[in-house]
Amino acid sequence: MAIIGDSELVFAFRALGLRTYTPKGIDEARAVLRGFEKEDVVLCFIHESFLQPLEKEIADLRKKIFPVVVGFSDYRKTTDHLSTLMREMAVKATGSVSLVKGE
Repeated sequence: MAIIGDSELVFAFRALGLRTYTPKGIDEARAVLRGFEKEDVVLCFIHESFLQPLEKEIADLRKKIFPVVVGFSDYRKTTDHLSTLMREMAVKATGSVSLVKGE
C-alpha cells in the first residue's frame, strides 16, 4: 500500500510503516505513479489535489488489475470529483450504485 500526499498528511501513515510519497509537484507525482507499475503496490491512496492533473495516468492504471488508485480528502468532505470516482468504482465492482450513499 502507498500513500501520495503532502508531508503533513502522510506523516501518520509513515509512522505506521506504510510507503509514503510526498511529491513536490505534478511531474514528480506522475513519476511516482508510473513507478508503481514496476513495484509491488496493490493499493494507492492519492490526495485529491493530484487527482485532476493526473487523471490520464490514473485512468491508465485503472485498466490494469493493480494498483488500485483511490483518492482521499484531508477535510473529511467528499468533493464532486471524489464522489464520481467512488460511484464509478462501486459500479465497476458490483454492477450497481446501491453501495453509494445517497443513490
